[in-house]
Amino acid sequence: MKKWNVLPCDRSSAETLARQYQVPAVMGVLMQARGLTDPEQIEKTFSAEAVFADPMELADMGKAVDRLWRAVDAFEKIAVYGDYDADGVTSTAMLYSYLESCGADVLYYIPDRENEGYGLNLEAIAALREQGVQLIVTVDNGVSSIEEVDYANSLGMDVVVTDHHQPRESLPAAVAVVDPHRQDCPSVFKEFSGVGVAFKLIMAMEGPGCDVTGLLENYADLAAIGTIGDIVPLTGENRMLVKAGLPLLSRTDRLGIQALLENAGLDNRTLNAGNVTFGVVPRINATGRMGAPERAVRLLLSEDPDEAAQLALDICDNNTYRREIESEIFDRAVSVLQERPGLLQDRVLVIAGEDWHAGVIGIVASRIVERFGKPSILIAVNNGEAKGSGRSVEGFSLFDAVCSCADLLTKFGGHPMAAGLSLPPEQIEAFRVKINRFAAERYPLMPLPKLRIDCLLEPEELNLELPRCVKLLEPFGTGNPAPLFGLYQAKLTDVTPVGGGKHLRLTLMKGQYAIRCMRFGTTLEQFPYVPGDLLDLAVTVEDRPFNGKSTLSIVVRDCKPAGLDGGKILRERQIYEKSQRGEHLSQAEAASLIPDRDAFAAVYRFLRAGKGFEGQEEVLLCRLHNPALELGKLFMILDVLEEHGLIRQRRFGGACKISVEPVQAKVDLFDSEILAGLQRLQEEGEAYVRASQNL
Repeated sequence: MKKWNVLPCDRSSAETLARQYQVPAVMGVLMQARGLTDPEQIEKTFSAEAVFADPMELADMGKAVDRLWRAVDAFEKIAVYGDYDADGVTSTAMLYSYLESCGADVLYYIPDRENEGYGLNLEAIAALREQGVQLIVTVDNGVSSIEEVDYANSLGMDVVVTDHHQPRESLPAAVAVVDPHRQDCPSVFKEFSGVGVAFKLIMAMEGPGCDVTGLLENYADLAAIGTIGDIVPLTGENRMLVKAGLPLLSRTDRLGIQALLENAGLDNRTLNAGNVTFGVVPRINATGRMGAPERAVRLLLSEDPDEAAQLALDICDNNTYRREIESEIFDRAVSVLQERPGLLQDRVLVIAGEDWHAGVIGIVASRIVERFGKPSILIAVNNGEAKGSGRSVEGFSLFDAVCSCADLLTKFGGHPMAAGLSLPPEQIEAFRVKINRFAAERYPLMPLPKLRIDCLLEPEELNLELPRCVKLLEPFGTGNPAPLFGLYQAKLTDVTPVGGGKHLRLTLMKGQYAIRCMRFGTTLEQFPYVPGDLLDLAVTVEDRPFNGKSTLSIVVRDCKPAGLDGGKILRERQIYEKSQRGEHLSQAEAASLIPDRDAFAAVYRFLRAGKGFEGQEEVLLCRLHNPALELGKLFMILDVLEEHGLIRQRRFGGACKISVEPVQAKVDLFDSEILAGLQRLQEEGEAYVRASQNL
């Protein structure tokens, strides 16, 4: 369940925009809803020209350029020190290629994820020194490597840091630290990926007469992969890099990328950000997670067709293995939550497991966030070490939360939506408690997972003009998602399994119109609705060729019972979880949980008539047809009914299975320890408020 937010739209302004820019009416609505109303902003969005700010705006860029050119001119050995993900790999390949083209004596180094971990490490620095390296240039890492840069300095090596992660209070003592998130960095655009910062470094090295068009021709394909892969906002200069890079990827002359696209089934296709997100990035990431990460750099740099083909094959095999391991760990993580249901009440989910592959826990954390709607951190415990990777929901800074636990950690870093960390295994439980205490203090009610609807449509507006308008807003990604349209109050008339039962074709009616759409990745057993249900749908649209003709494809991204307020439902769940954690409740919060006799009777009658219930909790709430019944009250009713032996229930992750038990004797439902405990939490909350007022 998510909170659905429909973007406000002034239809009059939208019509004016459509007339002014001679675009279809729906395009005017999309522009107005997304705030594309300023002429300069509109020009930048739709212009084919790539305009980049002066790279010297970035703090320390001048120092970085001076040191690099000095190293190139003196033929000092330079090491480009990258990271093992798609952003780090493309940054490394890009800067290495550029420096080599300048005649530099350059090598590259990618740390092993399993044995070395993220960023600079002392052993790697020592090894590079033995190879005669005099200058290390980091890409996509380094801003937190204070000790490591000090060590390099002690060995007589210089370090130039280029990074895009959030710095700590102190910066490393490098020759230059180029990071747009430095507090003293005056650059206007801050949201670069690592490869974006590396591209700005190359621009700066080219000097005032920089041929940006030529640089884009050479490197925008790599910049596009890294930018898309790091999930930074596709706005501003990031958008320009991706917009310039996607056409180059579709006709790339890089042998490694050609081989990779062929293995992914994407050769001879016009690529978009979605293709890259799901077809290219995971394969590059997989070799960093599961294999030797430097192979990905070799693939991107390869000039030998046989070598490129073999490397691409190996990397795709790594990706297949990664998917298998990822699914296994996801299932094990869900099992941990099932075995310890109290964990699922936490504001921040912290899930640890023995012998989990540390290379994929970040991906699994993303899936856990999507499944349960909460910031989640997965911790892999191997050989006496614990490594964690977390993902967040919008509005909750996971980096700040992790920073609050610094005294328990041996290493950490990241940004608001993602973080990595290491800690002693014996500190895992203390970490879980402390990060949830931080969340309770800063976010008494946690931010809700949201679904943004660009605009509501009527069935008659579904035509081929719609996807053609959508295409004008590409490339899509973070900060510029593909438009999501709302189809509300549609009656489900048919559900047909397709694709071997892995997907569903849905038919709905609204007025006189039949709407056919696809729900991918959902089986008939997983779909909680039946013909006759009235639904709200969130859909995307595509123009797909079929039998030589363009056809409109409608894809359901989410659906819910018509009129259901997801935000309200989620807040009610949060208050219920607050009671389950034993936290103080306000009078209003307690009132939202305490049911009356009529509510008890209505729920019990429904369950007896249906001989129980199995499905989504919000569907049960809607089936009861009681607008006054809140989700928290429903949960309390179920808990009390189970307390008295009238039902058996299993609730987990938004789904429930309830069976009705034979009645042994008449019971007084209000003679309940559960309800008495709820009353105590309210009294403690009121006492706490009075004490606070007296202070």
